[in-house]
Amino acid sequence: MRCFDLPYFDERNAKIDMIVIHCLSHSVQSAIDTFHHHRVSAHYLIDEKGKIYSLVAEHKRAWHAGQSFWQNRKGLNDNSIGIELCSPSLGQTSYPMHQISALIRLCQKLKHKYHIKKENILGHSDIAPTRKPDPGKAFPWAYLARHGLGIWYNKKNAAQVKLNSYEELLKQIGYDTSNLSAATFAFMRRFIPEFIPDEKIENLLTKPYPDTIDADQALLLQVLKAVFFQIRKSFFHNNHILK
Repeated sequence: MRCFDLPYFDERNAKIDMIVIHCLSHSVQSAIDTFHHHRVSAHYLIDEKGKIYSLVAEHKRAWHAGQSFWQNRKGLNDNSIGIELCSPSLGQTSYPMHQISALIRLCQKLKHKYHIKKENILGHSDIAPTRKPDPGKAFPWAYLARHGLGIWYNKKNAAQVKLNSYEELLKQIGYDTSNLSAATFAFMRRFIPEFIPDEKIENLLTKPYPDTIDADQALLLQVLKAVFFQIRKSFFHNNHILK
């Protein structure tokens, strides 16, 4: 594993319990130059061939998440490890299998080392839906979930959820819904990516969500319920959320 030792970090003040996956449309050297230019960092970078680069020590607080929120927590640099993936399309086209295999190995190691729950393996767009589109609609979340990393869903489980509010479901899953369009689009990008159109990288970086979303509302509600069931099933003894 090659090290670049970026200086953009400080001391942690919270226990590590989350992994945040990013991507950027740069080669390795261009990515490093970009980190220096913007004075940001991540703990790891993985190139398209699956080579892993260490950028910041795990016990340090890398500056990768920025203004962020998940399940009523803010400032997620404090408790997370950030992993960047090189992706020329910014996650709009398929990631190479060598790269994803390397990511899976790294995440499984971190998950075991820090006892990270699978539902706390997230994308940058999950925790910053108004600002970030990565790791993009082509990121293989369902495949990672089969390896115990992140969560996926079974539509059949939607029938077990009583809650019918789109906004409340998004909140309960973990999203910041202060901008409901952004949160909904981030959710769709991750869980219903087939409905997300391709965009120019510049547009994605400028504004990663539309003002209005043309979606199959019945399908969206079904998937919201199914994901909610999956991420909150340990709390399903509480009858007010069940039929």
